Amino acid sequence: MKILTLGSINIDFNYSVAHITTPKETQGSTGLKMFPGGKGLNHALTLARAGMDVQLAGMIGEDGVQMLHMIEEAGVDTSLVRTLEGEQTGHAIIQVDEVGQNAILLYGGANRKIDEAYVDEVLENYGEGDILVSQNEISCLEYIIDRAYEKGMYIVLNPSPCTQELLRQDLTKVSMFFLNEVEGRAMTSYVQPGDILIHLEELYPDSEFV
Repeated sequence: MKILTLGSINIDFNYSVAHITTPKETQGSTGLKMFPGGKGLNHALTLARAGMDVQLAGMIGEDGVQMLHMIEEAGVDTSLVRTLEGEQTGHAIIQVDEVGQNAILLYGGANRKIDEAYVDEVLENYGEGDILVSQNEISCLEYIIDRAYEKGMYIVLNPSPCTQELLRQDLTKVSMFFLNEVEGRAMTSYVQPGDILIHLEELYPDSEFV
């Protein structure tokens, strides 16, 4: 069994604020920290730190090359990551308030340059029983899911951001959804976590949910 994370690689700009900024408001930030981020990168790091062998695939701009060293030091195989000339690495502007709530603005950058040829290259050495971890911060997700499903891979999906385009895809091919109440509400139109889970099980009876 091999684990592949095919997903977003970002530079995160974390701003400390008193409260999440509201429309038309200008607010000063009390702190700024920059971190490697993106759900794809975060998933790979988490798995590596849990002692798993994991390979990360995705695309970055030339401004993201330095991040790869930190990822590699944590034990993640980054040999499939591609650096694109003339492109910016994806980034996130994150507001974190005094009680820990956050609001995130994403810019896709190189994450949105993933195409079918690259997906075929990445999945070439993966097959039945291997695990794919992905999410909706990258381009070509429908093709990724279809190809992984054809290969018999166990597909783990974080359906974030949960868009109408995503919901039009055949998500019955997903083995496990990893989601919070925001994505659950968008997928089911229910509000309470218990109701969300019941309806998700009705929509995707062969899937698991975290």
